[in-house]
Order: sequence, then structure tokens, then C-alpha cells
Amino acid sequence: MNPLFAALVDDAGLFPPTSLPMADALARHEADRATGSEVLTHRFLCLASRLHEITAPRPGKIGVIVDDPLADLGDPDFIEVRLGKPVPRTGARLFVEVTADELDGIDAVAHPHHDHGQAGFKIRCGGPTREAFPSPEEVARFITFCARNGIPFKATAGLHHAVRHYDTTLGVWRHGFLNLLLATHAALHGGDPLPILESVDADGLARAAVAVPREEALKTRETLVSHGSCSTAQPLKDLRELGLIGEDA
Repeated sequence: MNPLFAALVDDAGLFPPTSLPMADALARHEADRATGSEVLTHRFLCLASRLHEITAPRPGKIGVIVDDPLADLGDPDFIEVRLGKPVPRTGARLFVEVTADELDGIDAVAHPHHDHGQAGFKIRCGGPTREAFPSPEEVARFITFCARNGIPFKATAGLHHAVRHYDTTLGVWRHGFLNLLLATHAALHGGDPLPILESVDADGLARAAVAVPREEALKTRETLVSHGSCSTAQPLKDLRELGLIGEDA
């Protein structure tokens, strides 16, 4: 397994556009755990306000998106909170969602800390409308900021496919998670992430991923921790079609 792809994809089945009912999302998650793909984190993402809906089989790892600061968070693996919102007291690893525009005023918390150590950032790469998609320039600025300041980050929304592609329904270019990985690698090694984020050359991106040395791949993944996808099957399908993982991954 190329370390670029190990434990990469969080299970966001509860979220749009899939928006599975809780019972269906839990059943799919359990099936994924049984299959045991190394590409999946087997971390179940859930709004704090919906944690009470979780029943057996209970996920082994839960990432909580804090929409209700008064909710009982239990013992999550990660918590994710919007910049400026109250941060619950917990030992879980924290990721603070910011936009590229907010980075200009965030110098004072460029190295935010939490009970569990250094907090990370979270970037939203899409959503239900065209306006929800940051431009490649904005994503490049975010990645460069994190790389220069040693800040780990997560990504979410819109990253179902490996390679950047055009969505004819929304009329917008969707970011690819392979582009995001390789852009992060470039930013960490003195390169410009923007051309990589803009690339639609699937074969070229796949060759670049194979060429990343193991130690550099591990460093890249220390920075880009994981990304959420409402589909856990599509990322695997894309990576297989690009020849980047085997059928048993």
C-alpha cells in the first residue's frame, strides 16, 4: 500500500449528497469495517446533535462535527469545529474549520493548541452550490499556509473522486483528492501547489503519486491527515482504475 493512500478516507455517509439514514449509514460502515480496506480510516463522521441516534453496531472510531456545543460528545477520535465557535473540553484531536480568506487574520493562532496537543485546520472543498467550492487559488493558499506553519489539516465536502473534474449539474470544477495529496506534497517540498490542483491529467497525477518516495509520502500524510467522503466506494474505485491500489485494498 502506497502510504499516500493509507487511512485516507473518513466515512461521511450521513452527509450530502448521499445523506444516508442513520441505520443505513451504520450498516454500510460496519460492512466497510468487515472488508477492512486500508484506504479507509474506518472513522464515522457524525454531527454532535445526532450522536444520540447511533446504535449498534457502534463504530469503533467517531469523528464529531460540533454543531451543538452542549451535546454529550462521548469519547470521539476527532472533533471538528468552525472557527470562532466554542470548543468543547475533550481529549480528542481537534480540527478547526477555516476558509482561505480567514488565514489573513489567523496569525495569532497559527499554532493553536488543545488538550490533545496541537490542533489542526479543516478546509471545505465543496458543497451543494457553486459558491461552496473554493477556487484552486484559495485551496493552494490554504495548503501553503499549513505546510509553512507545520499545521496538519483535514479536508471535507466535494472530494468523492481522485482527479479534478467538471460537474455539469452545478456548473463547477470539483477538486480531486489525488490533486490535494500531490499539492500538499509539493508545498512541503518547495513546489507550487496551484498547477497540481488545476490538473485534470489523471495519468500524469497517477505517475506522480507512484514517484513520491515513501518518507515524503509519510510526511505528506502527517500534514493532510484525511478527507471525508459521503461515498466510501468511489474513492477506492477511482484509485483502482488509476492503478494506484490493488483489488484487495
